Order: sequence, then structure tokens, then C-alpha cells
Amino acid sequence: MKKDALNWFEIAVADMPRAKKFYETILGATLQDSSMEGAQMAMFPADWEKGVGGCLTLMEGMGPGPGGTMVYLNVEGELDAVIARIEPAGGKVCRPRFAIGQHGFIAIFSDSEGNVVGLHSLS
Repeated sequence: MKKDALNWFEIAVADMPRAKKFYETILGATLQDSSMEGAQMAMFPADWEKGVGGCLTLMEGMGPGPGGTMVYLNVEGELDAVIARIEPAGGKVCRPRFAIGQHGFIAIFSDSEGNVVGLHSLS
């Protein structure tokens, strides 16, 4: 069985409507509302055949903030456009687009909840 480095991620939030609006605005995508016992979720669009997905999570005992898990969202071919939408949506660009050699480009931002999140694009 093949084991990928990542198959699921959760970004902790304190205010689900605010966080959902932020990510929908910067990514230009709709997040799907979901829940499980004790947790409110908003799922990122994903290719379930490839097994990689993730969500925003509002759950007791799980809080947002810098210095925690770093997640990189795939924004292939749209890195600059996504960066341009971050601050108007209520976030902050911590490190603008920069090259990471043969692996493309990344940027790092702080979201509406205070989480530090990365963006990645090969182009």
C-alpha cells in the first residue's frame, strides 16, 4: 500500500463563518459544510480519488494560532492572484512569493483566525 506524506489536514478556527468566508474569498472556491460529533467543519475541494483533503475545524480543545502545524495549500498557477486576495479578505501576507528551486514557489500568510498557512505552486 502506497503511503503519502499527507492525506488529510485540519486548520483550527475560532469563528467558522469568518474563516470560511476568508478561504472561499482567497481561493475562489466553495467550502462544503460538514460536521462530526463535537466538531463543525468546512471541507476544502479535494480529489478524493487521490485521497488528499482537508477542512477548517471548530472544535473544543483545538485552537488557531501561529507556531503550530504548517499546511501548504495547492494554488497551482494562481499563486499571485491568491496572494493579492489575502489582505482584502482580512489576512496578512507574512512572506510574499519566493522561489524554492526546482520545487516551484511558495508564500506564507496569516489567516483571519491567526493561523500561519503556506501556499505552493510549481509555476
